[in-house]
Amino acid sequence: MSSGIKVFAPASTSNLACGFDSLGIALQKPGDEIILKRTDKKGLSISKIIGADRKLPTDIHLNTAGVAALSLLKHVEMEDCGFEMEIHKKMPSGSGLGSSAASAAAAVFGINTLLKLGMTKRELLPFALEGEKVASGSLHADNVAPSLLGGMIFIRNSAKSDVFKLPPIHGLYLAMVHPNLTIMTKTAREILSPMVSLQQHIEQSANLASFILATYTSDIDLLARCVRDVIIEPQRAQLIPHFYEVKEEAMKKGALGCSISGAGPSLFALCSNSLIAEEVALAMQRKFEKNKIKAQSFISPINHEGAIIL
Repeated sequence: MSSGIKVFAPASTSNLACGFDSLGIALQKPGDEIILKRTDKKGLSISKIIGADRKLPTDIHLNTAGVAALSLLKHVEMEDCGFEMEIHKKMPSGSGLGSSAASAAAAVFGINTLLKLGMTKRELLPFALEGEKVASGSLHADNVAPSLLGGMIFIRNSAKSDVFKLPPIHGLYLAMVHPNLTIMTKTAREILSPMVSLQQHIEQSANLASFILATYTSDIDLLARCVRDVIIEPQRAQLIPHFYEVKEEAMKKGALGCSISGAGPSLFALCSNSLIAEEVALAMQRKFEKNKIKAQSFISPINHEGAIIL
C-alpha cells in the first residue's frame, strides 16, 4: 500500500436567498478530508468513515465520495485498479453546509491528483456531481461547485456543469450559525410547491440579476437590497424553529442579508466586514440558545481555492 495523499474540500453555503440552486459560496472552514491510497487489492473501497454524526454507508455505490470517485475511475477506465479511501467528516450531515458535496469534491480531486490525470477542477465537476446526486436525488452544483472550485459560483445549468465564478467583493464575510437540528436535503425539497406566482418570479429574478450585478460592481448597497427570498424561504422557515427571530437579530446587528443556508437548518448572513460578522454570528447563536436550542456559530471569508491537497 502506498503512503497516499490527504485532500481537503470546504463546506459551502448555497442558494444565498435569491439564487435557489444557482448560487453558492465556498467557506474557509469547516470541511471534509479524505485520505486516498493505492492498494494491491482490486477496485475502490472505503476503509472507514471517521467523525460522522450518523451512520454513513461504506458501500462505494451508496456513499457520495465513493460514487464520485468511481464515476471518474470508470471515465479513465481504471475502475479495476486498487484504491482505498478513508473519510474524515468534519461537519454534520443534514446541516445545510454541503457535507456530502465536500466529500464528493475531495474524492475526485484526490483521484485526479493521485493518478496525475491532469484534469482541471472544471473537468472534474461532472464526476463530483454524480456523487452529490446520491444525497439530493438529482444533480445540483450549488454546493459541490464552490467546494471543488472555490469562490462565489453562479450555476446556469447543473446537468451541463455550466458554472461561472463571480468576482469577489472585497471584505465580504459570512456569519454562520448551526442549530443542533437535522434537515435532510431530500426532505427540504419535498415540501416545496412547484407553483410560483408571476409576481414571485419577477421579484426573485430581479434579485438574482441584482446579486450578480453587485458582484461585478462591488456594490454593497445593491447586495443588501437583493439578498431576499420570496419563494423558498417562506416555505422552509417552518422547518427551523424561531427562524424569523434569529434572522431579525442578524439584521439588527448589521447583516446585509440573512437566510437559510442550503436546505438548512444552518443560517448564513452576509456581512461587509469581519467585525460585523462576529457580532452577527454571536447574536444568532444567542437567539437560538435563548429559545432552548443549542447552536454553534462561526465566521468565514470566501474560500477562493476550493479543494486542496494537505
